[in-house]
Amino acid sequence: MLNTVSKIRGQVKNPGYPQSEGLLGECMIRHGKELGGESNFGDALLDAGESMKRLAEVKDSLDIEVKQNFIDPLQNLCDKDLKEIQHHLKKLEGRRLDFDYKKKRQGKIPDEELRQAMEKFEESKEVAETSMHNLLETDEAARDGGQKEGSSSALAGPLQIEQVSQLSALVDAQLDYHRQAVQILDELADKLKRRMREASSRPKREYKPKPREPLDLGEPEQSNGGFPCATAPKITASSSFRSSDKPTRTPSSRSMRAGDSLDLPPPPAPLDQPSCKALYDFEPENDGELGFHEGDIITLTNQIDENWYEGMLHGQSGFFPLSYVEVLVPLPQ
Repeated sequence: MLNTVSKIRGQVKNPGYPQSEGLLGECMIRHGKELGGESNFGDALLDAGESMKRLAEVKDSLDIEVKQNFIDPLQNLCDKDLKEIQHHLKKLEGRRLDFDYKKKRQGKIPDEELRQAMEKFEESKEVAETSMHNLLETDEAARDGGQKEGSSSALAGPLQIEQVSQLSALVDAQLDYHRQAVQILDELADKLKRRMREASSRPKREYKPKPREPLDLGEPEQSNGGFPCATAPKITASSSFRSSDKPTRTPSSRSMRAGDSLDLPPPPAPLDQPSCKALYDFEPENDGELGFHEGDIITLTNQIDENWYEGMLHGQSGFFPLSYVEVLVPLPQ
């Protein structure tokens, strides 16, 4: 509440903050458009969203009206009349202290100086009382009805009338807001009731499932989800099984000749020394980090901290995170 009032007191002519009704309206309109025009609920959301945005505009007008006709005049009263009273009271306090000091030194200072201090104190006291009396006179003028001509109560009458008129302006602004809000909500309620009647009068559509397309299972050997499967060779009693018909595993797709060397990775690190097993692939992002793949056996050489290790793999050394590996043989303490 205080935050809202402080914003209303700003110098801008329009409120610099969104109304909750406006935010709700924008949300309803967005989701109503997503549902599309074929959805009765989507059309109802669009109607409700537009009404919420209209309510936000009416509320903006209320805030501006209250600021200009009620809050600003009260703020001016505080900035001018009350500050003037505070100034007189501060001046009175200073002269009182001066008079008390000189009164205690009576006989040691000239009587004329003491008399001047007393006169200044009485003068400031009269001015402060007069300023406070003029501000509070509105209550007396209200009780007396401003009938005392030539008195200070009669002079305070216009100020009292102005303050009551500002309060009346506040009430009028609230009444106007609520009248417009009721009108907008009544129109929205009528629209929603009409949509309910239209929806209830529509014939109910029956759901008709689409006819199933014939499922082509293909050949018997392709019954595994349509993917071809390797079929075992048919062996008959008359067929002779030769040793040359057996499949042979070769190191590569090309034939190997005598003397060809295989590019095999180095053997994994023996488990009799500190080592760990990679649980996930790790791609190095910085210089000095060691990359590896899931299942690699890494030789541990040093522990950097509680989260990083240093190790060797395929002749390369680097750092890697502990969370990516499972320690098989820990480092000696």
